[in-house]
Amino acid sequence: MSRIGKMPITLNDKVNVTYLDGKLTVKGKKGEMQYQTPTEVDLEITKTQINIKSDFTNSDGRRLGGTARVIIGNMVHGVSEGFEKDLELVGVGYRAQVSGKKLTLSLGFSHPIEYQLPALVDAQIDANTKIKLSSCDKQALGQTAAEIRSYRPPEPYKGKGVLFAKEQVRRKAGKTAKGSK
Repeated sequence: MSRIGKMPITLNDKVNVTYLDGKLTVKGKKGEMQYQTPTEVDLEITKTQINIKSDFTNSDGRRLGGTARVIIGNMVHGVSEGFEKDLELVGVGYRAQVSGKKLTLSLGFSHPIEYQLPALVDAQIDANTKIKLSSCDKQALGQTAAEIRSYRPPEPYKGKGVLFAKEQVRRKAGKTAKGSK
């Protein structure tokens, strides 16, 4: 029984929703997103909520109905309030700069890394070491944060690298001299 798929999605007055031929368009103050619903899923839209209509008695209906409900819920939340992810650069000389849609990272390599931000993702820099990413698309935001982190993932010996905000790195003990007690 799909509990999440059967829950309605509440809409506020700032979100405009249109549904035509299986394509859902959600507009809000933070942006506009589109989603092509699966053929097994249908939507019932009123002024205050969206209901997912699917065959919840078989496994495909439960799976697709629950997934569609979560994706549409994230779209509605994203265009009305937005999503944010914070990254921290930990290391001597590590810093970031943003100009337009280009993020320039100095992460201890011989050259700076230039990362082109996707269209729906915006970045702000605080104190040269804190990056705040924001977007209306939760998937694009998470993918962007993961790609930035992949340039210098946190290492367990000194704790240096690109970390998510408030992330704790499990530290390992370094090498000890052989025969020392």
